Amino acid sequence: MTVEYRGETFSGYNKPKRTPKHPTKSHVVLAKEGTTIKMIRFGEQGASTAGKPKAGESDKMKKKRASFKARHAKNIKRGKLSAAYWADKVKW
Repeated sequence: MTVEYRGETFSGYNKPKRTPKHPTKSHVVLAKEGTTIKMIRFGEQGASTAGKPKAGESDKMKKKRASFKARHAKNIKRGKLSAAYWADKVKW
């Protein structure tokens, strides 16, 4: 199921995709919660995030991930219609 929204094609709702040609944001998602639909751009283009946890990960990366989650905890809790939720899920 593909969804067309504001001239952009998505593979479905709540499925993030990379946006390598966007000047500032690295990802976009067409978020849907109930009947509300919203296009959300998130993530700094070219930022070195911690990514998914890896075995043998350095302490520096563990602290970096923990700091992001603590700093944005309130916005992450807002759910699927917040950029922080998607950044936490995809990039951190």
